[in-house]
Amino acid sequence: MVDAPSVQKVRLCGRAADLAAIGRLLATAAAGNSGALVLTGAPGEGRSALLGAVAHSARGWTVLGAPGCADERDLPYAGLQNLVIGLGDVIAELEPAQRAALAHGLTSAGSDRLAVGLATLTLLGATARRRPVLLLLDDAHLLDVPTWRAILFAARRAGRERLAILATAAAGAETGGLPVRRLTPLAPEAARELLAHRAPDLAEEVAAALVEVAGGNPAALIDLSDALSQEQRRGYAPPPETLPAESTLRRRYRAELDALPAGTRELMLLAAAMPQVPLDDVLAAATAGDGLFGFEPAERAGLLTIAGDTVRFASPLLRACAYAEMPAARRRAAHAALARVLAARGAHLPALLHRAAATTGPDVLLARQLTRTASTADPAVAAQAQARAADLHPEPGDRGAVLVDAARSAWLAGRPHDAGLLIRRIPASAGTARVRARALTAEMRLPEGRPGARDLLLDVAADLAESDTLAALDALALAGEAAAEPGEQGRYAGLARRVTARQRGDEAPAVALAFHHVAGLAALADGDEPTGFARFRRALDLADRVKEPGPLIRAATAGLLVGDGRRAAALAGRAAVLAREAGASALEPRALELASLSSMAAGDYAAANTAALDGAAVARGTGQRVLADAHLGLLAVLAALVGDRETALSRIEEVGAGTARPLCGWALALLDLVDGRFPAATERLVAVVTAAPGYGSALLQVAVVPHLLEAAAQVGSVQAGGSVRSGGPAGAGGSVRAGGSGRSGASLGLEAVASGFDRWAGRTGQPTWLALRDRCRALRASDADLAEGYFGEALGHIGEAGFPRAHTELLYGRFLRRRRRHVEARTQLRRAAETFRLLDAEPWAAQSVRELRAAGERVEQPVPALNGLELTAQQERIAALVAGGATNREVAQELHLSPRTVDHHLRNVFARLGVRSRTEMARLLTGR
Repeated sequence: MVDAPSVQKVRLCGRAADLAAIGRLLATAAAGNSGALVLTGAPGEGRSALLGAVAHSARGWTVLGAPGCADERDLPYAGLQNLVIGLGDVIAELEPAQRAALAHGLTSAGSDRLAVGLATLTLLGATARRRPVLLLLDDAHLLDVPTWRAILFAARRAGRERLAILATAAAGAETGGLPVRRLTPLAPEAARELLAHRAPDLAEEVAAALVEVAGGNPAALIDLSDALSQEQRRGYAPPPETLPAESTLRRRYRAELDALPAGTRELMLLAAAMPQVPLDDVLAAATAGDGLFGFEPAERAGLLTIAGDTVRFASPLLRACAYAEMPAARRRAAHAALARVLAARGAHLPALLHRAAATTGPDVLLARQLTRTASTADPAVAAQAQARAADLHPEPGDRGAVLVDAARSAWLAGRPHDAGLLIRRIPASAGTARVRARALTAEMRLPEGRPGARDLLLDVAADLAESDTLAALDALALAGEAAAEPGEQGRYAGLARRVTARQRGDEAPAVALAFHHVAGLAALADGDEPTGFARFRRALDLADRVKEPGPLIRAATAGLLVGDGRRAAALAGRAAVLAREAGASALEPRALELASLSSMAAGDYAAANTAALDGAAVARGTGQRVLADAHLGLLAVLAALVGDRETALSRIEEVGAGTARPLCGWALALLDLVDGRFPAATERLVAVVTAAPGYGSALLQVAVVPHLLEAAAQVGSVQAGGSVRSGGPAGAGGSVRAGGSGRSGASLGLEAVASGFDRWAGRTGQPTWLALRDRCRALRASDADLAEGYFGEALGHIGEAGFPRAHTELLYGRFLRRRRRHVEARTQLRRAAETFRLLDAEPWAAQSVRELRAAGERVEQPVPALNGLELTAQQERIAALVAGGATNREVAQELHLSPRTVDHHLRNVFARLGVRSRTEMARLLTGR
C-alpha cells in the first residue's frame, strides 16, 4: 500500500496549508480517484520548490514529469515527448492503434487530437495500474499547446485511475478548468523561520529588514541573505534595498523591464522613486509626452496597475528593481524633477526628501530643513526624513544626534528593527548621542524583560544628569516604573534627587509632569509614601494641560500608583487616542494596556475588556508580540474574574514565555478561587507577589493582594507575624511590594504584605480600594465581631458596586451563614447572585446559589424569560456581530473567545431578549 499522505512529512517554511492540500490530492488518487491541482503564484514564491519536495517524498509512486519550457513552446508535443521517456515497456503493451496514434502525435504537427488524447489517457491509465502515478507539470503555462490539451483531455476522463496531476503556472495563466490553488507570500513568521535556517547568524534587525524588502518571496529572501557582507549581516552597514544584481529573480525582472519602451521606463522610475508620489505628480515630472498612455505597455505586461491616483507595482521587489535598474544619473534626475513638482504644490517634506536623494554630498542647510520639517510629521515619515538628514551631516556629533532622533521615530512608528539599524549607524565619536542611544535601546527592551535594561537606564541618567536633564528624566521615569530589588532603590533615589533638583519651576506642563513623576518614584524608593503620593497627584493635576501621549502615559501610571483607577483610565484612553492620531504605534498598545488595567482597578470590567481587545489587535498588527501577550494576559484575567474558564485558558495558551506570565498566574489563581482550590490559588499568587522585579510588576503585585489574602484566609494561612503556607514552600525569597514599599528576606510573612496593602489602600482615599482594604481586614480579623464590622464598612463605601461589591456580598454571606445567621446571610447572597447573573459571571452566581441553599433557602432554577434586562458589554458586542451576519467562529476570532464561550453568551442573549433565533435577534436589534 502506497504511503499517500507521506507528503505531509515535507518541511517547507510557511507552506503547511499548501502541503496539506497536496496531501489530500495524493490520498484521493491513491484510493482510486484521480485528481488534479494547479499551483499558481508570482515568480520566486516557491511553486517549483513545492513540486520538488513532493516528488522527493512520493515513495511508492511512479513520478512522471513534463516541465514547460519557453524555448519549446512552439514545438508541438515537445512536452508529451518528455512525458513518455522511460515508459517504453508500458507503451509496448498498448493496442497497436493507440501506439500508432501516440507515435504519430509525437512526430506530426497535424495529428488527430482525439486519438492523441485517448492514447495519453490509456498510457497514464496503464502506468497507474502498476503503481499510482504522480504527474508533475512545472511551469505548465509554458507547455506547448498540443501537449497541454492532451493532458487536460486525460485529466477530465481519468475517473477511477490512481492518477494525481500536480502542475504549477504563473498567476493569471489559463489552467483549462483544473482546480487552482494560489500561493501567497510567506507570513513574516515563516519568512523569519526561513532566514533562521538559511542564515542563522543574522542580527535580529537585519532579518526584519530583509523580510520587509522581500515581501514574503522565498527566493528573494534566499538571494538577499546569501549576498550580505559580514558588516551587513551584523547590522553595521545598511541592508540592501533590492535584489542583488546576479539574482535569478532580478534577471527575470530585468528582462521584463528591458522589453518596455524608454518612455514607459521613465514613468516607472518616477513612480518607483521613494517616497512614492501620486500619479499626477509622476506625470508632471515626466519629460516624455505620452502622459498616462505611457504606462500601457507595463500594464499589459502585468507589471503594474493604475488605481485612481496611485501606481501599484505587481510586487515591492519589482518596484525596487524598476528603480535600481536605471543608471544613477537618471535616478538623481528623477528625484530632482519630483522635488520641483512637489515644492511647487506645497508638499514640503516629500520635496525635501527627493531633494536629498538627488544630492551628491554633505548639505548641512538641507539637513536642518529636513529635521525641522520632520518634527511635526508622522513618526514613520519623520524617521525617513531624519535618517536622510543624518546622511547630509558631515560632523559625527551632528550625524549621531539626528540618527538617535530617527531611531526614536522609527520605534514610535512600530518599526523597532529600523530603530536598531539606525542606532548601529551612530558613529563611535558621536558623544552624548551614544548615551541617548543606549537609553533608547533600554526603553525598547524594557517590556521584554531583558536583563540589565533598568541598570542601563540608571547609567544613562547618571551620564546625562547635568548635560541633558530631559533625557535623564525620561530614563529615570522608565527605570522607576520597572520594579527593582530593595538594594537598588537607594541608587535610584539618589540619582532622581540629583536630576529633580534642576527643576526651575517655569517648565512646560509635560516637563513639569515628568519632574513630579520621577520625584514621586524616588519618594517611594525611599519609603516615603506621603511625599510620593503628593508628587504623583501634582503630576495628575498637570495632565489636562498635556497633549503628548508619552507624558500622559506617565500620568496614567501615577494615577494607578495613587489608586485613582478612573482618572488613570481616562488619561490612558486619551493617550491611546493621541498616539493613534500621531501614528505612534509603539505607544498606543502601552496606553491601552494601562487603560485596561486602570479600568479593571476601577471595577469597570467591560471597559477593561474593550481596551485589552483593542490593544491586542494593535500590538499584533504592528508586530509587538510582547505587548500583545500583555493584553492577552489581561484578557485572561478578566475572563477568569467572571469564571469563564474556557476563554481564560485559551488566552493563556496564546501567551508566550515572557513578561506576561505573571498575569497568566493571576488568571489561573482566580480560576482556582472559583473552584474552591484555595491552597493552589494561594501558591500561585504568592509566586506573583514574590516574583523577580520587572516591567510593570509593582502595579501587578498590588493588584493581586486582595485575592491572595482571600485565598490564604480560606485555608487558614494567615498567622500573626507568620509566613505564607500554601501547600508548598513557605514564602518565596525575594521582595514583596504593596503600595510601593519593599521588604526582603528568605521567607517574608504574609502579614507584611497585608499591612503594606492596608496602608497603601487607605492612603488612596478611593472607594474601590477602601472597600477592598476593609474586605481584607474582615478576612484577616481574628474576632468575629470585628470581622462583621469590617464587612459592613466594605459595603458602606459610596460608589462601590458591580463585581467587587457582589464578591464582598458573597464572602460576607458565607461568613454570616457559618455563624448560623441564615436570614441575614440570605440577604447578602441573593444580592450577590443577582449581580453575578447580570454580569454573566455564572460560576460565581452558582457559588452564591450553593451558599443560599446551605443557608436554608429553596432556590428554583432561573426561568429563561428575562425580557427587558440589559445585556452585559460582552453580550452587546457578541449580539451586534451576530446581528451583522457573523458566525460564532468569526465572533470568537474577533473577540479572542472560544466558539463554545460565544455559544454560551449567545444563548443568554436569546433568553434576555426573549427571542429564539439569530434572525429574530437581528430584527429586534436593528428595529426592522
